[in-house]
Amino acid sequence: MTGASPLTYSGIGLAVFGQQFCLPVPSMLLLMTAGALAADGQGHLRLSLVLLSGVAGCLAADGFWFWLGRRWGSGIIRVVCSLTADPRASRERSGKIFERWGLKLLLVAKFIPGLDGVSPPLAGAEGASTGAFLAYDTAGALLWCGAYVLLGFIFYSRLVPMMHAIQRFGTFVVLLVGVPLAVYVLWRALHLVRMIRHLRLRRIGPALLQEKIDKSGRLAIFDLLHYEAHGLEVAGIPGSVRVDPTRFRTSTKVKVPEDVDIVLYCSSRNDFVSARVAETLEKRGVNNVWVLEGGLEAWELEGRPVTTQLKTPEEVASRLGIELPPEVRRGR
Repeated sequence: MTGASPLTYSGIGLAVFGQQFCLPVPSMLLLMTAGALAADGQGHLRLSLVLLSGVAGCLAADGFWFWLGRRWGSGIIRVVCSLTADPRASRERSGKIFERWGLKLLLVAKFIPGLDGVSPPLAGAEGASTGAFLAYDTAGALLWCGAYVLLGFIFYSRLVPMMHAIQRFGTFVVLLVGVPLAVYVLWRALHLVRMIRHLRLRRIGPALLQEKIDKSGRLAIFDLLHYEAHGLEVAGIPGSVRVDPTRFRTSTKVKVPEDVDIVLYCSSRNDFVSARVAETLEKRGVNNVWVLEGGLEAWELEGRPVTTQLKTPEEVASRLGIELPPEVRRGR
């Protein structure tokens, strides 16, 4: 091959970042092609810089997922697992594997479908130190990138037709990958900013919630532990109703009287699940929505009461005049 290669180091890093960010980007194919270009002896790409670019892309995406796991806890795990065919089984499986292997799982996670995306946020949610995470994730990224780059390097002669195609359509490939990636990252960033702003403005502390409960006002408390409890009998705040947060968010028929306050809580101190439901309810015109600051964990840390005898959706709906569709009432 002659001429400059359209496959650049920044393009390699961007493609790897996109795949680790759950975008359908063929980064493994590009890594193999980069390895072949490094082997052709014409100075298109240097092997060391190809590996550095791939590892940098991995660390950028994984570091972001790690931060989300540290910041939002089990809520972000739920979001990642929701992208799989069986979210609950995926979370249970990954949790058990991580519990057994710890951060060592990061060394091989990228080779195992279903574990590659959930491992970084899981490490953050489990409280792993940043230094240890970066060390294991760097080693795992180097192994993963190195495997595909080495394949391209070894089988260079077999990849010549592919390299010609990339050289001919390189600009188109960059635009096809780069533009959707940029739009997606921007959209996700705006969504996260909006969620963080919502969390800061619409919180209620355990003490104030206890005061509202004691006054027996027009208050509905929704327990969103359905996903996290995995069908187990888990205690919640007295007087609350346990519902499936996914059904709550997808329903368009929830109606709440204007004089009724809604309080949402989940198990995570970071309140991610509650914030998503609160955002959805407000879009549906339900304005008096609050998120319990610190979730059930903060409530229990203050020594406040919990019970397994929670209210049914029918009881709360009848007492407060709340309209809940059948799919929400079946959420418990």
